[in-house]
Amino acid sequence: MSVFAPLIPLLLTAAILLAGNGLQGTLIALRAIEEGFSPTTVGLIGAAYFAGFMAASVLAPKLVQRVGHIRVFGALAATAAAGTLSLVLIPEPITWGAIRFAMGFCFSGLFTIVESWLNELSRNADRGRILSVYRMIDLFTVAGIQFLLPAVGVGGFTAFAITAILFCLSLVPVSLGDRSSPKPPEDFHFDIAGVWRLSPLACAVTFTIGMTNAAFRLLGPVYARDIGLDISGVAMFLSAGILGGGALQYPFGFLSDRFDRRVAIMVGTAGATLAGMALSFFADQGAIVVYLCSFLFGAFAMPLYSLAAAHANDRAREGQFVLIAAGLLFFYAIGASIGPIIASIVMEQFGSPAFFIYTSVMHGSLIVASIVRMAVSPAAPSERRTRFVAMLRTSPIQFRLTRRLARPGTQKDTTNASSSP
Repeated sequence: MSVFAPLIPLLLTAAILLAGNGLQGTLIALRAIEEGFSPTTVGLIGAAYFAGFMAASVLAPKLVQRVGHIRVFGALAATAAAGTLSLVLIPEPITWGAIRFAMGFCFSGLFTIVESWLNELSRNADRGRILSVYRMIDLFTVAGIQFLLPAVGVGGFTAFAITAILFCLSLVPVSLGDRSSPKPPEDFHFDIAGVWRLSPLACAVTFTIGMTNAAFRLLGPVYARDIGLDISGVAMFLSAGILGGGALQYPFGFLSDRFDRRVAIMVGTAGATLAGMALSFFADQGAIVVYLCSFLFGAFAMPLYSLAAAHANDRAREGQFVLIAAGLLFFYAIGASIGPIIASIVMEQFGSPAFFIYTSVMHGSLIVASIVRMAVSPAAPSERRTRFVAMLRTSPIQFRLTRRLARPGTQKDTTNASSSP
């Protein structure tokens, strides 16, 4: 618990913020369909959000450098609340696209702040677990908030108002928590090529899951509606995927802290590929089957971002955490800007079940990339040794070794042995 205690205010802030963002994503997709927007229009609105995401990856760290983490967080959260209320006032595609661009800018900046803050306070030996807990908070709060929609509906003003309230409340814990805010970077230069050189695989992973996971959150409600689910069924479908992601977050993070993180990435992408194919071919097999396949898809696909972020931050030097957070979000945003458009076109041309063939093709390409990187760049001996030592510290072997060294004469024998030629 001592590892997580200083992070509680930040994690609570993240929970409230991510709940609001998760509610808004589903709400906008369903409200857009209700307003008569086509799936392609919904995809373009989603692309506008991630274009704003991309812009903030370059610009938001400069704001952090000038005024600090907490002040920028407050400004962006307040702007996100105002943008949410503006959406319901003008339900028109071009206006929604412009507002969603601004919202994407806000959330990219907010995520950059939270993730760089977490990595600043983490060590390599526990980074995978800390980021997995953060991602579990993300997924479980988003899953839970989905069930608010059947209660309040997607029409009217209520759901938008609740979302704006959540964004405002996210300011409270981080503003009143302890003074663990990291020092702003002294001289920030957005070096996307440098982030790529640091970890090509992490960049490829974040780009690919931008192509898939962002499309799942945006167009998943459209897929669920088109295969015959009602609003409650849509909420259940999305929640099943998100809960699945939460179920395997910590196990993946725990194992990646002790072994090569790239193995965990490859296992996750393989599972996501198979689950996506199941969702495509078994879409007509009933709601229970669809919910189960959605759970499995989320279980393997959604831990990938935290694994990639941990893999990249393992190689970071002091002062690089903001750059890495911004750089990975930039690659994610590129994929997320393109992915919903391609996925929506695939759905219109081949039907909604083809959406998950698209995700399986993307994840399958990532398996190949993982194999290539493991062949070209094996884990450094220092990294393997660090993980092995961490594993010993949490295993029964440590207890047996400690008892052996504590026996009378053992220390003397060891010393003599080490001094002999």
